Amino acid sequence: MAGVNAEQTSNDSRFLNSLNGSTNRYGPERIAWSFGIHNAEIEKGWATVGIKATVYFACGGFGKSNRYYLNGQEITQEEARQHAMEVTQHYMTEKDWKW
Repeated sequence: MAGVNAEQTSNDSRFLNSLNGSTNRYGPERIAWSFGIHNAEIEKGWATVGIKATVYFACGGFGKSNRYYLNGQEITQEEARQHAMEVTQHYMTEKDWKW
């Protein structure tokens, strides 16, 4: 079973894919077994909406949460999503992107 970090990173990929197509969609198992290969893609996806993200390798980063920054200040994943939707004017609920 994939850990918490893999689920968080998977959700980032799903959200960004639905928002603006800046990443592919990955499930938590794919993230967990990819050995960090998708981290840079997801960080670049966040950058398209002005968020600096630090995405941790799912297994190597077990216990670490991804981190999100806006204008140098750390924000939550939910705040990052809200900012991304405001920037793109593409508002979604979780059911719109988490499929």
